[in-house]
Amino acid sequence: MDAARVLVFTGKGGVGKSTLAAATAVACADLGHRVMIVSSDPAHSLADVFATDLAGEQGTIMDGLTVFEPDARNRLEASWESIRSWFVDVLAWTGATTLEAEELAVLPGMEELFALTDVETFAHSGDYDVVVVDCGPTAETIRLLSLPAVLGWYVDRVLPPSRRLNRLVGPLVQRLSDAPVPDDDVFAAADRFTVALEQVRQLLTDSDRTTVRLVTTSEKVVLAEARRTHGYLSLFGYGVDAVLVNRLIPADVGPALSGWVLDQADRLVEIEQSFAPLPSIPIHMADREPVGVEALRRLGQVVYAGADPIGTGTPPETIRLDLSGRAPTIEVDIPHAESDDVQVHRRGDELSIGVGPYRSNLCLPEGLRRRSVRSAAMHDGTLRICFDGGTGS
Repeated sequence: MDAARVLVFTGKGGVGKSTLAAATAVACADLGHRVMIVSSDPAHSLADVFATDLAGEQGTIMDGLTVFEPDARNRLEASWESIRSWFVDVLAWTGATTLEAEELAVLPGMEELFALTDVETFAHSGDYDVVVVDCGPTAETIRLLSLPAVLGWYVDRVLPPSRRLNRLVGPLVQRLSDAPVPDDDVFAAADRFTVALEQVRQLLTDSDRTTVRLVTTSEKVVLAEARRTHGYLSLFGYGVDAVLVNRLIPADVGPALSGWVLDQADRLVEIEQSFAPLPSIPIHMADREPVGVEALRRLGQVVYAGADPIGTGTPPETIRLDLSGRAPTIEVDIPHAESDDVQVHRRGDELSIGVGPYRSNLCLPEGLRRRSVRSAAMHDGTLRICFDGGTGS
């Protein structure tokens, strides 16, 4: 069964990403696609954008369009309960109060992460052609989208030895102290969690299935964050297929805002040049806030101008390997990053690449595990890592 197309919308808080995600969902449904729009932002706003009151987590907006605002806390408790209960017992054993233990047992971002597992479920259900994801503000989105890779990396390495150690020393610990020892239910829950993370990661990094649409405005500060977001998304293998430049002031607005109009004209040229070859789509402000299906339909017609919103073109792979030559290379697209922003470290069979506050770990293919890193340099938004023929790390 083929997975549905997944369109992820993100942008700085207040730029209108929820509205544009909703307008895209309506445009897809109008073309006959079966659409699910999901909010992974704990501060859900889709019901407000559609001007509807969801009786529960899910509701039908129009023919072919369903909206889903998951109760992330319920998802977390259902999937994480065994692990959480053990953490709570351990923390309580160390002296934490019950309330402190309950709070500390949930890692930041876990609630939003389980909303992404719902996206994966919908995408492979066969019930939908398109799943539109309304993510939180960009900083939260980057943290959220990096979690499948980061947590998967830790669980994959920590879980197997922990399980073996638990079987060896667990009975001894229980005899010598009253410290809580994880049982098989805890490890089974961790196994299920690992599988779910990997499924989410595979779907979201498959550029044939999933693309991100960056929503920005022409303001300098907002645009700077959009550039950084583009680079961070590429670092983790997420393809961006369009930049939506929202809330542009119409040129005929009058002399009071003529300075803003001139500034945004310059910024539009800058956006087109700095994000090329991605298409940048200018979206002017309407005479009133687009709320409700009809207003969203009109907005979608402006944004996509009759084209199918499902795809504006498959983005290129952000990570490429070339093992054909005597000096194999790995290329990682990190748009808008400077050489000073990027750090590369070899750790055994893995390559750790850091950009700003984020870090991605790449498992090296067999052909590169015995080769040393010869050089790593940024050029035109691409990190090129060259390996030699020697061994070592």
